[in-house]
Parts: sequence; C-alpha cells; structure tokens
Amino acid sequence: MKKLAISMLLAGTLFVSCVNSKESTMVNSEPFEENWNSLAKYQTPDWFRDAKLGIFIHWGPYSVPAYGSEWYPRWMYMDSVQWNPNGEQVSHEGNEFYTHHVETYGKPGEFGYKDFIPMFKAEKFNATEWIDLFKKAGAKYVVPVAEHHDGFAMYKSNYTRWNSVDMGPKRDVLAEISKATKDAGLYFGASSHFAFNWNYYTHKKGFDTSDPQYSDLYSRDHEHYAPADQEFLDLWWNRTQDIINNYQPDILWFDFVLDHDEFVPYHAKLAAYYYNKGIDWKKDVVLQTKNFKHETFPEGTNVLDIERGKSADIRKFPWQTDTSIGTNSWCYTTDWNSKDANTLIDDLIDIVSKNGNMLLNVGPKADGTIPADQANILLEMGAWLSKNGEAIYGTRPWTIFGEGPTEVKTGHHTEGKNKDLTAADFRFTQKEGKIYVIAMDIAENGEYLVKSFANGNELCKGKIKSVRILGSKNACDWEVDNSGLSIKVNGDGKANYACAFEIEIE
Repeated sequence: MKKLAISMLLAGTLFVSCVNSKESTMVNSEPFEENWNSLAKYQTPDWFRDAKLGIFIHWGPYSVPAYGSEWYPRWMYMDSVQWNPNGEQVSHEGNEFYTHHVETYGKPGEFGYKDFIPMFKAEKFNATEWIDLFKKAGAKYVVPVAEHHDGFAMYKSNYTRWNSVDMGPKRDVLAEISKATKDAGLYFGASSHFAFNWNYYTHKKGFDTSDPQYSDLYSRDHEHYAPADQEFLDLWWNRTQDIINNYQPDILWFDFVLDHDEFVPYHAKLAAYYYNKGIDWKKDVVLQTKNFKHETFPEGTNVLDIERGKSADIRKFPWQTDTSIGTNSWCYTTDWNSKDANTLIDDLIDIVSKNGNMLLNVGPKADGTIPADQANILLEMGAWLSKNGEAIYGTRPWTIFGEGPTEVKTGHHTEGKNKDLTAADFRFTQKEGKIYVIAMDIAENGEYLVKSFANGNELCKGKIKSVRILGSKNACDWEVDNSGLSIKVNGDGKANYACAFEIEIE
C-alpha cells in the first residue's frame, strides 16, 4: 500500500466527530440485582457502540527490562519448568528469560521483580500528550492497565503498598490519564488483570517470591495452580472496588482467569455493583470480559472481548476485539515488531461490520514516551478515519457483514492465521438510511464489483440513487446490472488503503 505523506497525516487529525459528546439519556437507569434475570435488562450504551475505536495501554514496571513481553515477571522465575494455565508442567523456551535475567541482573534471589520498581520512574510521562495522540488517531475511549498480573497497581491503592503513588513513578498514573482523557472529551476505562496474580509467580526456595515479606506483591506461597483461596478472592474484590469507587471508569475490562470457577460466584455481584455505580454517577458504563475457559456471563449482560481475534459473522450483541500494534508483545520491548497501518485499518473495518469495536494497544517505554513507530501508525489510522470515518463511527451492521473470497478466522488468538483481504472483499455498514461499502484493498484499475447489490438481489431493498467515494472530491462512475454494482474510481480516490463508498437508496 502507498504510504501517506506526513502532511496528510497531520491534516487528518483535524476532524471532529459528534460521537464524543456525552449522552443525555441513560439506557440503564433502574437498579440491578445480583442475579442474571435482573442483569439481562442491561443494554450496551450507544456511546460505546458509536465509538468503534479505543486505545489500550500496557505500561508498568515490566516495561523496564523491555524484554520478551509483559509476562517477563513470570518467565524470569522459570529456571527449569513452566506450568501452563491448565496446571500441566511443560518445557518452554521461556527459560531464555531466566537466562537473560541472570546474565543481565543476577539470580532472582538477588535481583527480583520488585527491584525493577525503583527503576520505573516514568520521568517523561505526560498524559495530555498521550491523549492528544490517541485523539488524533481517531480513538474515542482509552483503557490503561490499572493493574497487571504482576500485582503492581498503577494507581493510589488502599489495599497494597505496591502502587505507583508510593513507589516507582510516585504519581497516580490512572488519575492523570483519567483527567486528560475526560478533558479531551473521550471516555475513560481501566483494566484489571489481577486475578491471575495468585498463580502468576513461581515460588521456589532461593527466589524472592518465596520471601514472606514480599507476599503482598508475589502472592502467598501455595501449591502451584491451586484455586485462589478466600483471602485472595477478598483482596481481588477489594482492589476491584477500589478502582471502581475512586476512578469511576466508563469502561471496566477484565483479563482471563476471571472465568475460573472460584471467581464465577462474583460475576453477577460485580456486574450489579458496577452498573449500579454507573446509575449513581448518572452515566451508562460498560463491563468487558474475555472468558477464555467458558462464557460465564450470559450473552448481553456485558460486552464480550476477543483477544487477538475476531468474529466470523455479525454478533447479535456488541462485542470487542483487543489487540496490540505489536505482533509479539503488549508492553514495550527492544525487539517490538509493529503491524502496519493497513492491516489494522482492515481489522477495524471488519470488526465494525460485525457489530464490534477495536481496542488497540500501545506499549510506552518505561520513561513514558511512546515510540515513534507506534505513534506514526496511530497517525496513519487517524488520517484514514478523517476521510472515511463516516463509514465507521456511529454505524450499525447491515443485513450481512460483507462479501468476498477471503475467509476470516474466528476466536481468541487467531489473527495470525488470517490472510490479507483483497479488492474483491467488501465490508458493509449502515447509518441514517445510508449504506457504506468498503473495499478492503485498492483495485489497481480502480474498478470494483459488489455482487450483493445486483439487480434482483433481495438484500438491497430499493433502487440505488447515488454512489459517492468518501474523502475525495472526485466523482465515481457506477452502474447496476445482474452481476452487481460496478464502481469505477479515478484520481486520488485510489491512494489511501481501504476505499469507502456511500450508497444512497431511493
């Protein structure tokens, strides 16, 4: 794909979308009870359905070693054996993390994960600059990691000393991002990954993870992969309430392990508590969960999140993909490998056509700067959205999500199995009586054939009145026959990744 010039990227940041405005009417105004019959009344608010694109932020002490991924705190303690989440012992190349750690910092009993925290100073962190970039990218909500598996809270915690106000940056990172996000007219979220902390670290004699004085970071020593006990469950619940009560997030996102059996009794309690808080705050909030193991939240009672994967078809209820700009990590690493903007734009379009949103992750450096390659990709996406956002923001799925020869894999961690979409692949959205047809690649000859709009096809109700290419002053030639809607594009309409058309029906 032809890359956009920097001047075009900056020009693309000037657009304004009405979806930033806060809703005046709540769709969830009656209190919820802690049962699924009551929670079945929950409705995903339009502000979330309209927003389409959010930014995820993985940033914490694990950004200091900048090696491998945000799971460095786990793998640095694996000197010989790894356990997978099913409790099975398996050999793993992750042992290289232990070797790297010993060679670079020393043995885990001499230099443990806790010792990275004083090195995490965030000296160049500026929340306003971050949010300005995210807004230029076209994002409508921002979800920083409040606490990851490592157990370090990126906020002022009332339940752990291991937090960013008392240690490391000595700043309330979550509060600063929240303020900058809301000041910019965007929606603010927070993610919790703490449920896995119970079984995240390897406790072994000689490691600082087994030292009782650090058990409030590494969790208490116990049989590996034993279900979390009540003391830990109480701590998880208290920390979750702490985030909800003190930061009032519009979105609350949870990672895997929340679907494990010992957490299931908390699901209705969590949803009711959070939704009722939203009612108290006079705003509609969104709860998001992954559910790797099984879907323990009944469909529609929250927003299902699919990690690094998509849906193969339109889902009845709104959903979300969370993925990262990086192919190999969520936090910054020295060997970070970025996806290109074209791939991410195609993913966004495909997700939106199927009633979903994209939560796209960035990985800042430990000092608080966002690497140039990630920033440039975000600006490229923003430039495309400045021209084609009409086909994305505020839209809903059409009768079918699209057409074309390229199959899209479905489910968690399937994005690497997908092939590039082509100029013969189309995605459809609709809004305010208009249908948007998006060609997923640029046809070299500028010609497109959309079969779903052929004469006699019952999918298209009514006669096509006009076809307009978005983001271009050029007119396009079009006609409809028994083979479909033929579109011929001339001029600059062929230069900017996927190509969107507005279809008006009489």
